[in-house]
Amino acid sequence: MLQKLRDKTSGWIASLILGLLIIPFAFVGVNEYMTGGTAGDVAVVEAPPTWWEGAPQWWPASMLWQREEVTQDEFRAAFEQARQQARQQAGDAFDPREFESTDNKRKVLEQLIDQKVLVLGSKRAGIVVGNAALQKMIASEPAFQVDGKFSPEQYQLMLSSQTPPLSPQKFDEEQRERLRMMLVPMAINDSDFVTEGEQERMWKLLGETRDIGIALLPPLPEDAAPVSDADIKAWYDGHKNDFKQPEQVSLEYIEINGATLPAGATADEAALRKRYEAEKLRFVSPEQRVVAHILIAADAGADAATQKKAEEKAAALAKQAREGADFAALARANSEDPGSKDLGGELPPFAKDGSMVKPFEDAAFAMQAGEIRGPVKSDFGYHVLQLKEIKAGAGRSFEEVRGELASEEETSERERAYNDLAGKVVNETLKNPTALAPAAQAVGLPLQKLGPFSRNAPEGIATVPAVLRAAFSDTLVQDGTVSDPIEIAPNHSVVIRVARHTQEQALPLDKARDAVVSSIRADRREKAAVAAADALVARLQKGESLATIAAADGLRFNELPGMRRGMPMPTAEANEAIFAAARPSEGKSTPGKVALGNGAYAVFTVNKVTEGVLADMPPEERATMQQQMMQLNGGIATQAYVDALRKRFKVKVFEERL
Repeated sequence: MLQKLRDKTSGWIASLILGLLIIPFAFVGVNEYMTGGTAGDVAVVEAPPTWWEGAPQWWPASMLWQREEVTQDEFRAAFEQARQQARQQAGDAFDPREFESTDNKRKVLEQLIDQKVLVLGSKRAGIVVGNAALQKMIASEPAFQVDGKFSPEQYQLMLSSQTPPLSPQKFDEEQRERLRMMLVPMAINDSDFVTEGEQERMWKLLGETRDIGIALLPPLPEDAAPVSDADIKAWYDGHKNDFKQPEQVSLEYIEINGATLPAGATADEAALRKRYEAEKLRFVSPEQRVVAHILIAADAGADAATQKKAEEKAAALAKQAREGADFAALARANSEDPGSKDLGGELPPFAKDGSMVKPFEDAAFAMQAGEIRGPVKSDFGYHVLQLKEIKAGAGRSFEEVRGELASEEETSERERAYNDLAGKVVNETLKNPTALAPAAQAVGLPLQKLGPFSRNAPEGIATVPAVLRAAFSDTLVQDGTVSDPIEIAPNHSVVIRVARHTQEQALPLDKARDAVVSSIRADRREKAAVAAADALVARLQKGESLATIAAADGLRFNELPGMRRGMPMPTAEANEAIFAAARPSEGKSTPGKVALGNGAYAVFTVNKVTEGVLADMPPEERATMQQQMMQLNGGIATQAYVDALRKRFKVKVFEERL
């Protein structure tokens, strides 16, 4: 058989066919070698060569396509950053499991893809960022500045403090790439403008007011009518997802509370005296100075002429004070410090602790009692100082602070006992990480139990957000392992283990019966309220007056002229419904209804619509609105540019790698 195969493939026709097949396979192999594959990428953006925009990807020369990859490391770093931002915004309410949703991962990935699209677009456009532009951008970064000027030392310090540390060369490369990527989007955003006609049309809508009448329908009484078994069965079958027992856990835990630990031995006199001598400076109040001053204000950014004028005036006042003029009178007449002027310039006593600006503080603590000094320049202007009094520092004796030291010593002993006990608990759980009973027995603490409870109805220690998060975490639920110590308060922690976990499951009808009956009655009540509101709207559509109907039916009625868009009256939802209603015809009104919650409804009529007039808007508000519209339009135009690039490029997403 093999001989026949050799005979069949030895002719010139077979050789030609094999040669033609080898060419594309060879190119495909080279392409795979050149691109390195995509095993570590979560997305790839590809574009044909600029000299052949219409090149098909299946063509063997596709290795010439340009590409940018979103690596798994890049995605993980970006997703972790998004996680930290969400945690900061949500605080204790942050749910890490909920954040790990596919939607959140795709949002982060889409942002990274947009960045790669911009990088590829800038390369294809031939954009180059010069050294001068890069240096200007870095020098203008406030984090690299000291006293408003670029500091090479601060620059190096900030880069070395990153995790991991960045070299200047690496940082420069990243920023150059960032500038190149953002040059076109920034130009698009900054070049947008808003015409007066656009602004006028926008304000006609945003500044619109409506004259309305509104009547509040009272909530209907609770539905108490009987519910048949057939209705219960039908409702349950149609709403099974509404009647579920939520996910639940039961816990075992050991509580370590420093406040309940026995107090250690009372510190002896010698130990307390030794501590007093070692920490004596704690019990000494610092020297203070009482200063009166005259301030001649001159802003730090003022021109040289203004600065010189203020300095000369301060110098003249200092001379008068040295020659015997009443300092308090000079201060009342000349000082520009409103806080001390009426007090003759006198300030409260202060220590050399940074509570005053440095030039002022340095001068005050270099003076002798009764001395006049000035002008002293600070960021506020020029000061003339008079040192009125030196208050010497005073110390407290051992006898005065003995009780304080003893209390601190007792607290330290409790902290040491707590840390020792917590360390023993951890050591015992490491020996047997899937059980808590041995650790509890070894350290002499009770093994406590809690639950079952759901995520939405925690109890006991589970009301602490950190404990609740750990109790429903994948690690503890799936592995059954003991947690690390979870802090409840200072010197108070717990270690927990999920003893039992129950997945969310449908409630059988016999257990859900009461909830089903309540849902049916709530639905009846809601439908009755809607029907009552609809009936009132129908009467209004036939020409009846809302004020007349409200008076006859005893409804609360109000007329609200000039209601502005966005006013939460009577609720934000009501305002939205009122401004969504059609404009009334001449001499007529447009009726509508809106739910207010708890079964209450309001019925309204839009009687008049008045458009916003741009000319009536204050110039400052017009300028602000124009700037906001430019930013909004610029953002839309920038996103449109990114979307247009994405249509020209090919984006591959490997969602299974997220």
